[in-house]
Amino acid sequence: MLRSFLGSSRKANNSTQSLNAIEETQSLEDAMIGVLNIMNDDIVSAEESLSKGNSPFHYLGRGLSIFLRAVLGFEQDVMHEAAKTLGEAESLASEAQTRAHRHPDTSQAEIYPAGSEYALCIAESQLMQAVLGVLNESLTESIRGFYKLRKAYITLNSIADAETRYLARQSTSSVSTASTPASQSSTKLSTLEQPTASASSEVLVTATENFTIKEESSIDFIDAEEALGRSETIKAHYEGHLSIEGTVTSTAAQNIPKENGHLEPPAPPSATASTTSLVEEPIAQLFSSNPVDEFIHAGSNLCFGVLLLMISIIPPTFAMLLKIVGFRGDRERGLTLLWRATEAKKDINGAFAGLVLLGYYNSVIGFCDIFREDAYPRERCKALLMDMRTRFPKSRLWLLEEVRMLAGEKQLEKAVALMTEEGKSPLRQVQALQYFEKSLDCMYMHDYKGCSDSFQHCVTLNNWSHGLYYYIAGAATVEMYRQTKAKGDTEAAAKHASEATRLMKLVPQHAGKKRFMARQLPFDIFVCRKITKWEERAKAWDVDFVDAIGVSPMEEMIFFWNGYKRQRVDHLEKSLECLAWSESEHNPHWEKEGIDERAMLSMLRAVCLRHLKRGDEAKEILTSVIAHDWAQFKGGHKDNWPCPIAHYEMAVNLWEERDGTSDDKERLQECSKWLEKVANWESYDLDTRFGMRITTARETLKKHDIGGASAA
Repeated sequence: MLRSFLGSSRKANNSTQSLNAIEETQSLEDAMIGVLNIMNDDIVSAEESLSKGNSPFHYLGRGLSIFLRAVLGFEQDVMHEAAKTLGEAESLASEAQTRAHRHPDTSQAEIYPAGSEYALCIAESQLMQAVLGVLNESLTESIRGFYKLRKAYITLNSIADAETRYLARQSTSSVSTASTPASQSSTKLSTLEQPTASASSEVLVTATENFTIKEESSIDFIDAEEALGRSETIKAHYEGHLSIEGTVTSTAAQNIPKENGHLEPPAPPSATASTTSLVEEPIAQLFSSNPVDEFIHAGSNLCFGVLLLMISIIPPTFAMLLKIVGFRGDRERGLTLLWRATEAKKDINGAFAGLVLLGYYNSVIGFCDIFREDAYPRERCKALLMDMRTRFPKSRLWLLEEVRMLAGEKQLEKAVALMTEEGKSPLRQVQALQYFEKSLDCMYMHDYKGCSDSFQHCVTLNNWSHGLYYYIAGAATVEMYRQTKAKGDTEAAAKHASEATRLMKLVPQHAGKKRFMARQLPFDIFVCRKITKWEERAKAWDVDFVDAIGVSPMEEMIFFWNGYKRQRVDHLEKSLECLAWSESEHNPHWEKEGIDERAMLSMLRAVCLRHLKRGDEAKEILTSVIAHDWAQFKGGHKDNWPCPIAHYEMAVNLWEERDGTSDDKERLQECSKWLEKVANWESYDLDTRFGMRITTARETLKKHDIGGASAA
């Protein structure tokens, strides 16, 4: 079938061409049905179904199933298997595209140039290979991954250009039907150009061994409006755990509303000003009558959206690598394309786009502090999630997003209960994500035993960051030790002390084994420094290891994951109690503490007070931290993050003081000044973790026309 599908170099007769055209549509639809099982956590059925076909679509589907397991579990052997399968899919699609160019009548696409469906397969495989390359522990593979991003961009940009020209034609001729008749083959656009490799591609690969990463702050990121409109259709029989305010309509045209009530065609990033008039119908309906066109439309929107969004949020640390990509991200257009992909036929492209969108809003935007209210279309996300949970009731991936959304609404207990009630996923990689999310929620709500047990269970599910898992499990046990000791339960305290010491001593044994782009993981570096600091203090103070631990490492971890944002008032008050232990009578070593521990206590306390709407108290505390000389935090094993992050927290407090009065402009200008100071700070603990918060904040202020704020 493979030879028949790809054809030969000889000119085919009409019957063969007709047969191949039929096979193309059948293979595409068969592969799409098979791969959709992935979204329902049924990888086995998906792989069994996809193994029955040999088309590029089937190979791409197999690659996608392995790719998901790879990125969910970060396991190197699975990544290598995924890269191999995706490479085969790319080669097969390239051969099919060449044949389609030779015999354009064999293509079933009516709107796009012949071979566009295979060009999309090539771009999708390159995009997934690029992600795997960046996640690889090798710097060489990471750089090759960025280069593949560039190749995928060229292809996707060509498809977007073709789609824009088609929409322009539709608008110019005032077409009112949703699609073009199949008999009118003249509507096909000019041949899609294959992505051309750079003349220096071989040199690039050769030079990777000597490539060095440099810190640069000159790379600009495109600004983006994240206001994306109303919500999707909700199925009436869904009885989930989320509530949606207001009325949700099912009209597709309302999904991406514009000021004039019409939809804007997807102009590629390279375009300056679109000359295309707006069409009357919802864009998705224009491509819905032909399965091949619909596949290209939804798939290109998905891939282009992911690509533009992914590049737009890359930290400045990797600025040099962005030069390899050769283009800038565009968050607004990326998000718009992803939402558009969810409007198309309910296939794998729309489902995957929904997963990316929810992941972005719940994890990226949900992690930040300074953003506009319309940056997170909460009701629309809820509607999308309800639709996906209805379509894929067995999937724990969608359950995971529901749990994240509940946590974002400060319903931590409900989130943990839902995760527990729904049971385990048949995919070990998804199980690991479930337990990790449950562990974090337990940490935020001060369920120390649940947090410790869950993080220790994570160790058995993947091998990504065992050092971090043991560290947080140990930090939770430290809190149990302190609580029982304060209550006078010496027997229980001794058991917790022994367990906390055991877990913390395991950290150095498991940290440092994983690499990201040939670098040690930042958290591994951080936790190993903390352990060393406490070991040296234990010797210097002649105390047990557990008694040499300073300000609550549990509260510090809550802050680093921005868990205070997910806490209710009772949770925040509990955090303040935990922080108060350091200065209490139960801690005889507070007078020995250095400036870094004291600043850390002040910082964490100020963040809790801000979330309790006690901003004046928070700013007063932050002022005392900022007053210290930065040089006092350098050297040895000191914690140096409180001083720079105090500047960021000052900015957040000013942002939250907005009241709609004329004073807001002055507040935001001052907010911008604080942000610029921390944005230009030298290296400090886990600075990359705060980079996304700072970048989003600066972009937000720029949209308010505040001077000094620029996209980072």
